[in-house]
Formats: sequence, C-alpha cells, structure tokens
Amino acid sequence: MKQKNNTVKTIIKRLIKEYPDAKIRLKYTNPFNLLIATILSAQCTDERVNLVTKDLFNQLKTPEDYVKIPQEQLEKMIYSTGFYRAKAKNIKAMAEKILTHFEGNIPDTMDNLLSLPGVGRKTANVILGHCFKPAGITVDTHVKRISKRLGLTTSNNPDKIEQNLIKLVPKKYWTQFTHLLIYHGRKVCKARKPNCNNCVISNLCAKNI
Repeated sequence: MKQKNNTVKTIIKRLIKEYPDAKIRLKYTNPFNLLIATILSAQCTDERVNLVTKDLFNQLKTPEDYVKIPQEQLEKMIYSTGFYRAKAKNIKAMAEKILTHFEGNIPDTMDNLLSLPGVGRKTANVILGHCFKPAGITVDTHVKRISKRLGLTTSNNPDKIEQNLIKLVPKKYWTQFTHLLIYHGRKVCKARKPNCNNCVISNLCAKNI
C-alpha cells in the first residue's frame, strides 16, 4: 500500500506539471447551476452542455423556475444534450425536492445529494468537490480506464474504484485528480489507442512495470 501511495504521489506531481490548467470544463456560477449542468452532461460533451446552458441559465435561474416550466418546454431547451425526456423529468423532480426538503438550497452532504432525483455518486462528487467539501473522487470513463491501466484498481465498478482511489490519493487532491486523469485520457491515454511513447507516466503504468 505504501508503495502505491508513493506511486500515486508521483503520478499526481507529473500530471500537474503536464496539465497545470486541468479543471472542470462545465460553466456555472453557483452550485445549482453546476448540478443542472452535471445532470445534462450524462452521455454528452461538456462543450455541448455549455452551449445549452448559456441560454438555459439566462432564462431559468432558480429551482422555482424549473418547477414551473412545462416539461415539454424544458425538453426542447435541452434537446441537443440527448436523453432529454429523462433529463427534464429528473431536473424538475430534483428542483421540486430542493424546494420541499432543503428550503431551496443545494444539499452539501453526500447522503442528501443522493436523495435527489437523477443524482448518483458521480454527480454528487462533482458538486461536493467544486462547491462544498469533497467526499470522494468522481469516477468517469477516463478515471476508470486510466486507474485500471495504472494498476490502482482491478474493479470495473465505479463505486469500488472510488473506494480504491480514496485510499491512495491524498484528500487534498481528490477533486484535482479526476481532472488530471480526464485531461490525460483525452490527450494521451485514449481508450482505443493510448499514446504510450508520449506519456509522462508510462513507466508507472502497470503493463510497463
């Protein structure tokens, strides 16, 4: 375990140097906006979500706005993000629960966030990591893939991968670690053809040790 902890620290150090500007790409001005954007980002690019939310956030600003708007109208506004019917339904139900159970405020704990419709651990970790106090590590497809390649986990289950990672990654890096792996996954450690010759952590990769 100690050796893996040291390996992770080296990985983080090198990736920070390689991607000093690694951060969340979703645009938001408050926790509620980020929650909406994160729900919309499922099976959709951040760039597309940002295009949609630019107009969405100008027209709908509060949970009350999302509760009042007809679902069909909300569906049209978020149509291009895909799965628009399910997303619109979840967003409206989430907004209503925020009003009825949390006095219009975004919850700041994992359990309360998970009680919201359409919110899983991945989404909850995004909100906590960027707006409140991190409770874990967000596991997306890049984090899952690269963590396995690095030998930091053997699981395919996002929840188990998260638990493996929080034992290895210093807590102060939990949120940043996700973005470092996302940037690295998009640029170098791609799913189909990883560019190992240009990888700053290739010597730490499990298959190369």
